[in-house]
Amino acid sequence: MNTLTWLLKREYWEHKGSLLRAPAILAIVMVAVTVLTVGFGIGSSDSPFRRLLSGTLQGQALVPGALKGVADVLAMLSLVGTLPLLLMLTATTFFYCLGALYDERRDRSILFWKSLPLSDTHTVLSKAITVTIVAPLIVIGVSTATSVLLVLFAGVIAALNGVNVFGALLTNPIILLAPLRALGMLPVYLIWALPTVGWLLMVSAWARSKVFLWAVGVPVIALVLVKWIVYVLGAGHAAVTLMETVVARILFGLVPGSWLGGEASAMSGRGGQITIERVSSLLSESWTSLATPGVWVGAVAGMAMLYAAIRLRRFRDEG
Repeated sequence: MNTLTWLLKREYWEHKGSLLRAPAILAIVMVAVTVLTVGFGIGSSDSPFRRLLSGTLQGQALVPGALKGVADVLAMLSLVGTLPLLLMLTATTFFYCLGALYDERRDRSILFWKSLPLSDTHTVLSKAITVTIVAPLIVIGVSTATSVLLVLFAGVIAALNGVNVFGALLTNPIILLAPLRALGMLPVYLIWALPTVGWLLMVSAWARSKVFLWAVGVPVIALVLVKWIVYVLGAGHAAVTLMETVVARILFGLVPGSWLGGEASAMSGRGGQITIERVSSLLSESWTSLATPGVWVGAVAGMAMLYAAIRLRRFRDEG
């Protein structure tokens, strides 16, 4: 366990720029842009935020229940504002997996690491844990801080315009429960991402060059060939559907919330509309998605590919 902990620290130190600095810089830029945009635009009578605040007042009296509505809108906007951080998480973890085992062979650093009493199993597992647990935890922390800053800024602007929404904001369940819901989805993310992590690490351990082309090109070409064969033979579309599912699982499993695009969203009966009820049900829908057998088949396949990555790293020559 101490060895694995040390390897996790190594991965963090080596990739601190993409794991921590990049999300932090993006968050700072997002907050700065929001502050400048709302700060300069609030003086306009056509400002959406000013119209939202003016709807809470009748003369100088507060409209009953209006503060809760404003707090709900601001809470939703603060959550939507963190979506760029999730997109960055997808990109950084995807390319991290591609280079995780390939780069150490390319720069011959694998010779140094293999000279140490470090097993291939611990090395590969440390990279998989970094992608599925460490990186998401960092983004959850950064996105939570970003949401708090955006909400506080909105509260200050509202107070300067005669509407005190701090009480409603600080008791809003969307804001208070967002970090806990994100942490509750982390096990689902880990299981769902296993096929993608396993595939990318396996290709990273195997490919001698052009890792991205091998990782993305092989499944995409396989899908095109299956579609062409089905079209020529006039066969059923079951094979195409199956192949599309496989390609989606090994290429898009690192996208947070991608599991909600299938059975879980269909069960909700509300489609993709972003509402307060929809946000509140995301955690239960995420865990409901684990009831489908395809999720566990993909997880088993992901673990098999992780084992293949371990074996390839052990016996792949360093040249």
